[in-house]
Amino acid sequence: MARGFLDLSHAVEHGVVTYRGLPAPVVCDYLSRIDSRSHYASGTEFQIGRIDMVGNTGTYVDSPYHRFEKGKDLAELPLESLAELPGLTVDLPPGTRALDARHLSDLDLRGRAVIVRTGWSRHYATEAYFEGHPFVTKAAAALLVERGARLVGIDSLNIDDTGDGERPVHTLLLSAEIPIAEHLANLQELPREGFRFSAVPARVRAFGTFPVRAYARIE
Repeated sequence: MARGFLDLSHAVEHGVVTYRGLPAPVVCDYLSRIDSRSHYASGTEFQIGRIDMVGNTGTYVDSPYHRFEKGKDLAELPLESLAELPGLTVDLPPGTRALDARHLSDLDLRGRAVIVRTGWSRHYATEAYFEGHPFVTKAAAALLVERGARLVGIDSLNIDDTGDGERPVHTLLLSAEIPIAEHLANLQELPREGFRFSAVPARVRAFGTFPVRAYARIE
């Protein structure tokens, strides 16, 4: 692949549900271009937009505060854990729903953004996206922590199995202050190595999750 930038995020769009049970974003005008004309000189107009949304919208990053009351919130996450991280793409084996520790055991994970490529993003914005999604196992999460991964991302509905109320991957990674990027996109274009990964949210205090413009810089 040629050097350059690769967008790895879904756009935030009015009415598109990211996670079943959570509301879709409402994207609208706070001040329309027509209404703005009365505030400016003739021929000058602006639009001021407004979004009403939950943090878990589009492609987003989870900070420790999402899981733990005393964990670091979005404003406290160091940029070193979110931007320009050396990336490693790990493919979910065909016919497998869960990425387990054995799929990571021979890999150098330290200091890297480990991006789990499942292909599930092809279902985004459809009902199929919410059923039977791929995920990462507790054992794999424990290995990611042990081997010193810096960030973990996935192109699926959730990095955990949502079949029950347990969320061991969120618990293990966020307790180790490893941010989680979920609902990534376009991973089919991503090389296995040789890229830098970034997913930087707005710096919001007392907030655990926020949309990002995730991207890779191909080296």
